[in-house]
Amino acid sequence: MAINTTPISAGRALEALRTGFAAQAAGEMTVSWMLHGRPGIGKTEIVQQLAAETGARLFDLRLTTIEPQDLRGLPFYDHDAQCTVWYPPEDLPDDSAQPAILFLDELTAAAPALQPTVYGLLQERRVGQHPLPASTFIVAAGNTVEDGAVAYEMGTALSDRLVHLSLRAEAGDWIENFAVPQQVHPAVTAFIRTRPDLLDTTEDALRRGEMIACTPRSWARVGTLMRAVPDKALRDVLIAGTLGEAAAAEFILIAEDIAATVQATAMLEVEGLERLALYPASLHGLTALVYALVTLADERTLGAVIEVMAGIRELAGKRDEAAFASLPLGELTTYGFELLIDRALANGWQEAFRTSDAYAAYAAEREAAGLA
Repeated sequence: MAINTTPISAGRALEALRTGFAAQAAGEMTVSWMLHGRPGIGKTEIVQQLAAETGARLFDLRLTTIEPQDLRGLPFYDHDAQCTVWYPPEDLPDDSAQPAILFLDELTAAAPALQPTVYGLLQERRVGQHPLPASTFIVAAGNTVEDGAVAYEMGTALSDRLVHLSLRAEAGDWIENFAVPQQVHPAVTAFIRTRPDLLDTTEDALRRGEMIACTPRSWARVGTLMRAVPDKALRDVLIAGTLGEAAAAEFILIAEDIAATVQATAMLEVEGLERLALYPASLHGLTALVYALVTLADERTLGAVIEVMAGIRELAGKRDEAAFASLPLGELTTYGFELLIDRALANGWQEAFRTSDAYAAYAAEREAAGLA
């Protein structure tokens, strides 16, 4: 069954959930939400980030691993009242004083026998006689049959109880809202910026009958492998087992070039001609340098990071390589400073920009060109 709603990025879905959480906290709206998306697109990460931002306690229930009684609780005979009462499970929120997020993951893969119990949670916000606290925010998530995942078609009785958000992978959104904040390895981030079509290849892999596909989750895992596995031969095998052979081969070539040319840490420790000689001469290398600089930036290094970032725009005039003339140096510098300023503002480091001669020169150039 098609999900007939407007597809949105993971970042926009998080914005929607933020709005819903705030509206529920203000007593303006109480609804249940459903995140649809291919495996690995970031549904779980969205809910985890919402919980981290709001300070809510996260109750993460994987519906494929539980039975109806795990949600319903267990019966107990009350001899005084001469009736059966139910003890609610500890996996459900029961503290009205603390905001909570109840995450019903893998909803579409849950056994049909479990769905009536889930209906009560989603629509009536209770299980049996156990009501959820008013501060509980409910989000469900699942895949579809078309995604190649184990899934049941969602019936109208369940669908009608939800606000549906259909997620799609978008490279720019993934870089800005996940890869940069989570400090994914610069080689991965740089590669996806120049090959956004390889962020999610699930549909192509299914069509070709291949088991392994690129997903936002698998690229994040590749970033971990890049840092955790020093043996290159072994690392290449593991990357192929994460992305598939074709995508891995292309990424590994670019990653080797980046590893050979990007020396971000060394650039922060030298100045002048010595620093100028360390700039990589390829688009992949410069893009990786930008992400590496943003990752390395802290209160101590920010002044040097600003100088190195500002130097990118001057490479065509200061280095002899013809390759620089065809590279978008100004655009890359501006993009890098946007990321760097966001990081500085989030950490209270903005004073470094006010006192930086390199940034003042960059800003003056943009103003003179009518770009400020």
